[in-house]
Amino acid sequence: MMWFAILALGLVSGTLSGIVGFGAAIILMPVLMMAFGPQEAVPIMAMASMLANLSRVLVWWRDVDWRANAYYCVAAVPMAALGARTLLVLQPWLVETALGTLFIAMVPARRWLLGQGLKIEARHFLLVGAGIGFLSGMVASTGPINTPFFLAYGLVKGAFLATEALGSIAIGMTKALVFRRFDALPVETVVKGLVIGASLMIGSRLAKRFVLALDPDQFRTLMDALLVCAGLVLIWAAALH
Repeated sequence: MMWFAILALGLVSGTLSGIVGFGAAIILMPVLMMAFGPQEAVPIMAMASMLANLSRVLVWWRDVDWRANAYYCVAAVPMAALGARTLLVLQPWLVETALGTLFIAMVPARRWLLGQGLKIEARHFLLVGAGIGFLSGMVASTGPINTPFFLAYGLVKGAFLATEALGSIAIGMTKALVFRRFDALPVETVVKGLVIGASLMIGSRLAKRFVLALDPDQFRTLMDALLVCAGLVLIWAAALH
């Protein structure tokens, strides 16, 4: 029954994350923490997220912005390795509290910056990738942090989903290698993550019809709502430590 509930929830969260580019970890992490404990929940979610991101890339392959993704990954991959290593010596609740507050603050900040005419060029993703890569190495998901920068660059809907997902795959693979190197990713955990990730992939495929029906303004509003939810969930998770 536990696995049935997790996989059903994975299907729902996979569909949601397939619409806006993030959200699976927000929904699944509390359940995974209760089922497997916080230490195992993070690498399980990391493996599952890689499959969910792969599904989004496959669905929106033709919309990938390769130039922006290249700049992003060049900086994000080495910094993700550093962040994953830092996770092993840092208090998780401190990171979660800071990120939760940041997610919530990003909603008014993004709207204000766009109102000021903020525009990002592809080369700016070197800085974005470095910062987000490091943070991604320490927590289960930082998808919401990417949102304002990719939107400011001009990506929405399929282009945003595919480009952000491809960068997240590179970060996820880096984290997995680091966790494996320091014996924090046993084979049993990998298998659990892949099983849950399969349900996320199905949900991502189902999401395409909903994404096509959204106009850009609806898409941005939906992501703002999930940014607030993501922040509250992280602060709640930090309180549980």
